[in-house]
Formats: sequence, C-alpha cells, structure tokens
Amino acid sequence: MQRAAQADPDAWELLYRRGYSRLFAYARRRLSSDSAAEDAVSETMLRALDRIAMFTWRGAGFDAWLYGILRNVILESYRRDGRAQPVATVPEQVDVHECGPLDGLVRRDQDAQLRAAFDRLSAGDQEVLELRVVAGLSADGVAEAIGRGVGAVRMAQSRALQRLRGHYEAVDHADD
Repeated sequence: MQRAAQADPDAWELLYRRGYSRLFAYARRRLSSDSAAEDAVSETMLRALDRIAMFTWRGAGFDAWLYGILRNVILESYRRDGRAQPVATVPEQVDVHECGPLDGLVRRDQDAQLRAAFDRLSAGDQEVLELRVVAGLSADGVAEAIGRGVGAVRMAQSRALQRLRGHYEAVDHADD
C-alpha cells in the first residue's frame, strides 16, 4: 500500500491483478455486458489511483474502499444510461468434484432453486449478500462500501438471509 500510495506502477499492477476477478464478477452481475464490467473495473482502479492519498486505513480495509468506488461507478453508469438497476443473479457454480451423474443432477437442481430464490430478493438484499458472501467483505467492509453503519449491514444481512431462506423453501415446495 505504501508503494501504491507513491504511484508505484508495479504495486498498482499487483493490486489490480489481486482484486480484478472479484471486482469484475461484482460489476458483471450489475452491468449489461462483459465490456461494461471491464470498463467499470478499469474506471474504479483509475479513480483509486487518483484518490489513493485520501485513503485511510479503517477497519474495512482497501478492498472495501475499492468496492465502494466500484459501486459508485456502476450507479453513475445507471444514471448516465438512464436505465434502472438490473437485478443481479447468483453466479453459476461449477462443482468439479461431482461424485456421479445423480449427484450432479441434484446439485444443479439445488443451484437453480437457489438462483430463483435469490432473484426474488430486492436489489438491496442481493447487494448485501453478494458483498458479504460472494465478495467476502466483512460487515465493516460492506458498511464502508455502501455507506451504511455496521449494525445496519448485519441486520440487513440477517433479514436478507431470512428472506432468501423463505424464498428458497417456497421455490422448493413449488416443485412438489
């Protein structure tokens, strides 16, 4: 971080490579194309480079700061394009350690049910769960990224998980 703060290109390349895939995955679930997501991540890193002097270590860390910038870049693209925020979807999970065809079929069915339940959540619930579970940010990190208190993030996560569980059970019983 010290080298990055001094605009060391090697340090920035390391930070970019370390965070790119997770930032891209977050952006891709919110934007209409791979190229839009790539542009958003690039813009995020440019803004981070420009603002690194303003970065201060808090409980959330550098990753949360980057997700906060990325979130703003994405919201700006919605306003610029004059369109509503798309509903994110749970990323496809590929289990390379499947035991057999039946296990694979059951797993794909469960994944489809989870995706359907996730799609029924509000955009806010989806965002909190994606940042906490998929991106792996701490509650402090999510709070910093979305501009809310840590307690509010924990409560939102708990409620989102309850709603997800309810939607999952509803989807599961609809198949009966």
